[in-house]
Amino acid sequence: MSEHGEVIILGCGNSSGVPAIGNRWGACDPNEPKNQRTRSSIYVRAGDTSVVIDTGPDFRAQFNRENISDIDAVLFTHHHSDHTAGLDELRVIRHRTGKNLVPCYANSETFTDLNKRFGYMFGGGNHVLYPPIIETRELGEAHYRHAQNIGELSFTPFSQDHGTCETIGYRFGDFAYSMDILTLDDEAIETLKGIKTWVVDAAAYNQPTNPVHANLETIYRLNEQIGAEKVYLSSLSIAMDYQTLLCELPDGYFPAYDGMKIKFSFI
Repeated sequence: MSEHGEVIILGCGNSSGVPAIGNRWGACDPNEPKNQRTRSSIYVRAGDTSVVIDTGPDFRAQFNRENISDIDAVLFTHHHSDHTAGLDELRVIRHRTGKNLVPCYANSETFTDLNKRFGYMFGGGNHVLYPPIIETRELGEAHYRHAQNIGELSFTPFSQDHGTCETIGYRFGDFAYSMDILTLDDEAIETLKGIKTWVVDAAAYNQPTNPVHANLETIYRLNEQIGAEKVYLSSLSIAMDYQTLLCELPDGYFPAYDGMKIKFSFI
């Protein structure tokens, strides 16, 4: 098992991205390159093993931008389109690399939804040119808070509350990724204790009544218990200008940006 790894923030935007369609920048300065945000996703590598978390609508552009050609597996946070709409790109990866199937990890709700929308990826299409692409690896209560291994990469999944559905967070050594959360329960907090770096959904920003996303006060409160040294805010909307956030956030808190690289350790 590798002792160290690297994360690339493929995208840190919320469901609309920045700018939103129609070149809507909102409060974001279009002259600040770090305000250009694709939908939230990360690439994680340790040794010769690499995975991606979520395949949103910008999946192809993100891989091309970072010159990534292959992955060993996909981990999904949940089934919403801004995290899954690029799933079809796995066909190209599978055909180019010659792999039989791409292992995908998700909860049962996510697989049920994806099977309805991308059935040909699971069972194959009606022609030899469209074979099955995905090998399902279902995650549930029996796996949460327990280490799972893919090659040289070890990760611990945990359940998260997204208001309308469950999402899955992932811990890799002293790094953790929590997308699309409203809050975290005690078990998730216990799973996260000891991390040094936390990338977390902050799409609600300063909205105290957002029903599905965490706001800044919630993140501050949760991290008082978790104790991460550095917290990077992701799922950023057009209301969240990069330079403005740098001035507003307390010590130890930072806005993420597309292409950011983060080192982490398993020891």
